[in-house]
Amino acid sequence: MENTLTTSIEDVRLYAKALRLSHLRNGCAEIIHKAQIEKPSYMDFIMAILKDEVAVRQQNDLLRRMKQAKLPRNCDLDNFDFNHSAGITKSQLHQLRELVWLDQMYNLIFMGPSGTGKTYMAAGLVRDAVLKGYRAQFVTMDTLINVLRMKEVSSSAMSTYNGYLKCNLFAVDDIMLMPMKKEEAVAFFNLINALHEKTSVIITTNKAPTEWVEVLQDEVLATALLDRLLYRCDVVKLSGSSYRMENRSGFLDNKKEEKR
Repeated sequence: MENTLTTSIEDVRLYAKALRLSHLRNGCAEIIHKAQIEKPSYMDFIMAILKDEVAVRQQNDLLRRMKQAKLPRNCDLDNFDFNHSAGITKSQLHQLRELVWLDQMYNLIFMGPSGTGKTYMAAGLVRDAVLKGYRAQFVTMDTLINVLRMKEVSSSAMSTYNGYLKCNLFAVDDIMLMPMKKEEAVAFFNLINALHEKTSVIITTNKAPTEWVEVLQDEVLATALLDRLLYRCDVVKLSGSSYRMENRSGFLDNKKEEKR
């Protein structure tokens, strides 16, 4: 009897593997043992297996999308400190976190000085989107420019670029921080143009749109880029003191405290 059961379990594992039912494949012995004790109806037994399989797949999908999002650490908007940032209210942030704007294909631009929460808010909204089942990515402008440079000669960079095009939400941090070469500006415009009305875009910047011409060094290109970004867009102007500067810590200071 034991040999028959062992053989049956191995058969279940093989069929589960063929059907890509990883939870059933890995836990079939425990599942069968539990059923022998609890004696559920056939319907309850099958439903329990299917529900567990769906739950595992959903969790694995979430972990995969969270990894693909490339988020910085500590970007949970539940912890956002409104005392260090003016320009957005708790009510407005709550409204953004509902992600209705994402479903309606709106863009967001967070604009303001360094340390006022632009990056934190952009990354936090990407995190919220991933948790709610969307495909979303967060990327710094420096990383994006490198991908745009390399995508024609590197399969890895092209794969990353194609991943951007599949996003429901794409966030670019610190654009227009440094001047761009003409070919980089054109490649950036081509990406935004490809995403236009297909993907919501979040931009963080410390420069007003009127200053983008200087960075791009091309008025026509800057106008076309702004036309696509601002067509359906909310601009959030942040101000306030720098959170990083006010909450900075020094290694040497910590060492002094330890010796006292």
